[in-house]
Amino acid sequence: MDPRRIQTLHNGFPGTGPVIYWMSRDQRIQDNWALLYAQKRALEAGRGLVILFTLQPEFLQATWRQYHFMLRGLQETAQESRRMGIPFVLRLGNPPKLVSEFARDWDAQSLVCDFDPLRIKSLWRQEVRAQITFPLYMVDAHNIVPCWETSDKQEYAARTIRPKIQKRLFDFLSPFPQLQVHPHPIPDLNTEESDWEGVKESLHVDPGIRPVQWLKPGFKAAARMLEDFLDHKLQNYSFKSNDPNAEVLSNLSPYLHFGQMAPQRAVLEIQARQDVSSQAREAFLEQIIIRRELADNYCRHNSAYDSFAGLPEWAQSTLNAHRSDPRPVLYSREELEAAATHDQLWNAAQNQMIFEGKMHGYMRMYWAKKILEWTESPEQAISWALYLNDRYELDGRDPNGYVGVLWSIGGLHDHGFKQRSIFGTVRYMSYAGCKRKFDVQAYISRYSPESG
Repeated sequence: MDPRRIQTLHNGFPGTGPVIYWMSRDQRIQDNWALLYAQKRALEAGRGLVILFTLQPEFLQATWRQYHFMLRGLQETAQESRRMGIPFVLRLGNPPKLVSEFARDWDAQSLVCDFDPLRIKSLWRQEVRAQITFPLYMVDAHNIVPCWETSDKQEYAARTIRPKIQKRLFDFLSPFPQLQVHPHPIPDLNTEESDWEGVKESLHVDPGIRPVQWLKPGFKAAARMLEDFLDHKLQNYSFKSNDPNAEVLSNLSPYLHFGQMAPQRAVLEIQARQDVSSQAREAFLEQIIIRRELADNYCRHNSAYDSFAGLPEWAQSTLNAHRSDPRPVLYSREELEAAATHDQLWNAAQNQMIFEGKMHGYMRMYWAKKILEWTESPEQAISWALYLNDRYELDGRDPNGYVGVLWSIGGLHDHGFKQRSIFGTVRYMSYAGCKRKFDVQAYISRYSPESG
C-alpha cells in the first residue's frame, strides 16, 4: 500500500489491544484503503481488527431520507464485515467521546480513520487526538490521488488542479488488493449484534422527508448501478449529460457520498471498457476525478466553504457592488421549498429534488442562480440553497454540494462574464437559454406535482 495515502495524526505508544478502524466517510468493506491499512497494521502486530462506526442522533440537519439510506447501507457493511472475521461495532452518540472511550477501553494498538475535509470531521479528529495516547493515522480512501498529495493550497479552478492530478494519477490508480478474512478473532466483539431498530428510534431527525424508492442503498446496489451506466448510458454521456430529459447520468453520487462505492472502483471499471469512445470516457472521468477532487481540495483549504466569505475576491466584489439592485421578486424560504414560484422550470427542479432526492446537475445551476435573483442578498441565497439541497438531496452535506452552490451563486472555480444586474459578472442563466438547450416543457411535465 502506498504510504503517501496515509498521514500520521498522533505519534503515540501502541497499546496491547486490537487495531480499530474508525469508519465514517467510507462506509464499505471492499475497495477501502483505510480498512486495508488498518488490517495491515493488525496483521503485522498479530492483533484483532475492529470497525467502529459512531452515529450522531442528528447531523447537520440531515433528515430521515439520508439516515435511512446510510443505515441500510451500513447493515450490508456490517454483514460483510462479520463475514470477513472483523467485528462491526455501532455506537450512538458523540463521535469523539465514543471513539476515545472505546479505544481506551480496548487499549487499542492504534486507531485508523478516514479523511474528510469538512470542518466538523476535522474537529472530531482533533478532539480524539487530544484524548488518546496511542497512534492515530488518517487515510484518504475517498480520492484517487490523496488530497494532500495533489496540492498544498486551494486551487483556483479545474484548469489549475487538472494537470496536478493527471501527473499523479498513474501512481495511485492501481487495482485494489483483496481484504483478507482476519485470522485474529475478538470473542467478546465477534458476536455483538447492532440494534438497528433501536438506533432508528433514537434518532432526532425530521421523519417527514421520506426515503426514495427508486434508489437502493449499499455496495451491491451501487455495483449494479455502475454496471447499468456502463452498459447503457456512458456512450451517450459526452453529448447528452447537460440534457435533464436524457437518461445518461450515472446516479452514483449518493453511493460516493456515503462511501458505499469507491470512486476509484468506478474509474477502474470505466477504463476497462474498450467498447466506449474516448470522448465519452474522458467526459465522465472529468467529473468523477477532476471536479470531485477539486471540491475536496476547496473544502480542505477554505474553512468558509459554505458561506459568502468562501467566494473568490472578484466574485465577492462584484456581488457587493450589486447588493442594492432591485430584485424582480422576493420569495420566502417556505415558498421556495414548496416550489411555489412563478417559474415553472424552477419549480420542476425543486420538485425533482423533493421527489427523487436528486436534481440534474444542469438544473441545479439554474436552480441556485435563480435563488440569488429572488432573495435579498448573496448570503441569504447561499444559506437557503444549501438548506434546501441538504434537506432533500441524498448527497447533501458534501464538498460537491457546497462547491456546486458557490459556483452557481458566486463564481467559485469560474471566471467573470458580461456585467448584469444582481449578478454583476457572475455567470448568468436564463429560462430562454434553457429552452435553447433542451425540451423545457418535457422536463416541467415530468416533475409537475401530479407526477410525484
